[in-house]
Formats: sequence, C-alpha cells, structure tokens
Amino acid sequence: MASQAAYAVEKAIGHDTEHIKQDVSSYSGNDGDSSETMLALVWKGKQKVAVETVPKPKILEDDDVILKVTGTTVCGSDLHLLHGAVLQMKPGDILGHEFCGVVEKVGPGVKKVKPGKRYVASFQIACGNCFFCKQKLSSQCEMTNSNTTTKAMYGGRTAGIFGYSHLTGGFAGGQAEYVRVPLGDVNLLEIPDDVPDEKALYLSDVLPTAYNAVKDTAVYPGDTVAIFGAGPIGQMAGWYALKEGAKKIIFVDTHPRLEFVEGRWPADEKDKLVLVDFKTLSFGVTNKETVVSKLKELTDGRGPDVAIECAAGEYAKGWMHWLEMATGAETDTSEILNEMIEGVRNYGRAGITGVYVGYTNHFNIGSLMQRGIRLIGNGQAPVHKYWEELLDRIRKGDLDPGQMVSHRCRMEDLDKVYYKFDAKEDSMQKVFIETKHSFPRAAGTPELTKY
Repeated sequence: MASQAAYAVEKAIGHDTEHIKQDVSSYSGNDGDSSETMLALVWKGKQKVAVETVPKPKILEDDDVILKVTGTTVCGSDLHLLHGAVLQMKPGDILGHEFCGVVEKVGPGVKKVKPGKRYVASFQIACGNCFFCKQKLSSQCEMTNSNTTTKAMYGGRTAGIFGYSHLTGGFAGGQAEYVRVPLGDVNLLEIPDDVPDEKALYLSDVLPTAYNAVKDTAVYPGDTVAIFGAGPIGQMAGWYALKEGAKKIIFVDTHPRLEFVEGRWPADEKDKLVLVDFKTLSFGVTNKETVVSKLKELTDGRGPDVAIECAAGEYAKGWMHWLEMATGAETDTSEILNEMIEGVRNYGRAGITGVYVGYTNHFNIGSLMQRGIRLIGNGQAPVHKYWEELLDRIRKGDLDPGQMVSHRCRMEDLDKVYYKFDAKEDSMQKVFIETKHSFPRAAGTPELTKY
C-alpha cells in the first residue's frame, strides 16, 4: 500500500534532528509497559481498524504525562486514515487526536499539570517556545515533527499530531484507555469542575477548528457565507459565522447531514439558514443547474461573500478526478475548491479547513486571478490560540457543544462507530466515546448506544 510504502521510505531516509521522541505510534517493546494492558483503536490497513488489547504507555521523557482517558471521539479527518488517503501509516498505529481525561502520572520535568486533575488535550503537540508557539500558532510548532517527507512536500513542517500518521510525527493517539502526552504542561488545558467532559472534550479540535475557519477566512457582519460540508466542523463554522453577524448561511451537503443541521439550528435564526443538496445538482462544465449556479441564484446573481471548505479533498465527484486519484496522478480533487472559487462574488473569500494532503489537478486559477478571489488555507487550527476563549464561552453558556453531538458509544464499539460514521448511518454527527474510566453521563447528553 502507498501509505505504508511512504513510511518505509521515510524510515530509510531518516528524520531531521528530533527535539522530542517521535514514532511512538503504539506502546510496543520499550515504548510501553507490557505488564499492563489497555483497549485501543488501531489502524490495520486501508478500510480496516480494530479495537485491540495493547500495552499501556509509560513515561518516556521528562515532560511526559500519562492521561487516563475519560472521553474521546471520532473526527471526519480520522476517516482519511481509514480510507488510506494519508501517507505513512503503519499497522498497529493507535488513532485518535481528540481526548480528555484524568492525569495518572507525570514526568519529573512537568511543573503545572497535576495528577488526579482533569484536562483536555490539544490535537497538535506544541513546544510552547518556538517562533510560532510564541504567537499561539501552535499547529505550526517547529520542534515536534521532524518528518523529512512533510518538509519536502510542503516546504515546511507542521506540528506533531496525536494519532495521525508518521507524516505528523507518529504519536500514539487518544482513542484508547490511556495516552502518553508529550510536553504535558503545554498541551493540556485544565477542565473546571463546572464543565463536564461531554463539553470540554471538543476543545481538542472541532470547536477551535471551526472557529479558526471563520476567523481566519474572515466573516463580517452582513456577509452571506457558504459552508461546504455540514459535518460537525461545518455545522459549528456556520454557528460561529452567525455569531459574527452573517445574514445568511448556506450549507452545501446532502442527506442526512443537512437535516441534522436544520434540526439543531437556533429556532430564532431559521430565516438565515439555506440548505443546498449537491446530489440534486450537476457539476463540471454543463448547462444544467450546479452548485455554482445555485449559489448565484441565492445571492442576487453575485455569489456569497465567503465560502468555507469543511469537507476534504479526497471525495471526487467526476470520473476524471476519481481516476487520477486512483492512479496517483493527484492526491486531492479540486472540484469543491473550484466550486468555491467560481461560486463566491468577485473579490470574495474562500477558506480551506477540510484536509488536503498533497497535489491537485484542473484547478481554476484563471477565475482566482481574474476575479480577485482570496483563497486562504486555514491550516491545521492553532488550538492554543482559541481554547481558553472557547472554554470561557462554554462556562458562560454562550457556546453549547452539545448541538452537534448525536451519540454516546463505548470504547469497545469504536471500530463499528468508524464504519457507521463513514457510511453516515444512524444520522451520526459527532460522538462521545466513553471508556472504563469515564464519569457518569452528564444530564442532557445522549444516552449510551451499543453496537
């Protein structure tokens, strides 16, 4: 498989200088405590994950923290790993980049984080001291990912990420009963007693990522905003855009996500919500109605002020992109990007938050240049920039993460959850995964579903 072959090449070439220990993507051998075991969700190959019993993590470096996981979840970007769309995966890698829990152990270099207290982890691993970290741009940390392929592909590296391939450092993830958190003082945020795990968990990724999409692309009062992808990040991006003063939010997706968003949308803001089912429309060069023509129709013929991509680059619509991706001629389709660029008004803004791995073909650079479109890569969201602000909004009651949460499931069923989430079964939007360490279910949150 290409993903595993890419990792073999990286191992043969070797990393640049490592500032923290990397490629601890499971806890086998000397990287774990074989005398104790835990359940974890591991990658087995393309389209195959499994819940397995594996060694428990241990302290490897002075700044490490061992977190007893009390809540985790599945992200839409985890599906890219399931599909084999992300390079440098290895069978046995523990997945998951969104989690919270109670600290069990700390290394001798840890000063702030205390055993027994509750924390949520950022999905990225940051050092706290480099050029980018000092600006709270934690997702671009220069010290936590020494992968040479990343630097060669992108012209620079991003931060290490939990449970998200060796391309991002090869760190074991938090879809497990325990997880090792490197640089714990930097990458853990204490959870106040008045905030349950069912709310705090989502500060790991989805809440800051959606917020960054809106803030970085820039939504102003009176704007019309088109959101491509009505999953959890798209749903929350639409909500944040509403809070920024947008006059109309147009979601582009299909069943069942459009119905889910409509059902959870604020009742007093229904007049600002428009749903567009892309499966009822044509695409490409055609005289039939398309997403682009529909967006123009909804906005006096000009197009939205802003478009935000919250889907990803792996989902091809037409046979040409499907074939080119299948043969390795491109890694990502440009179809949604072109719909955004062509769809927004002249001098409009288009932000990309959905995951794009590498290269794409048939990109409409002509429309971008001629019409003055601002195309903005939102990057992996800098969680550290936003999570304290968003936690404060949760505590004040201004932000309710529960609006996107549809299910509560067990760690034992996590592999089944992956497949159901991928198939969009049971109207699954965002899940809370409980472990044997979880606290009793918080009032008003979904009841447990077993598979």
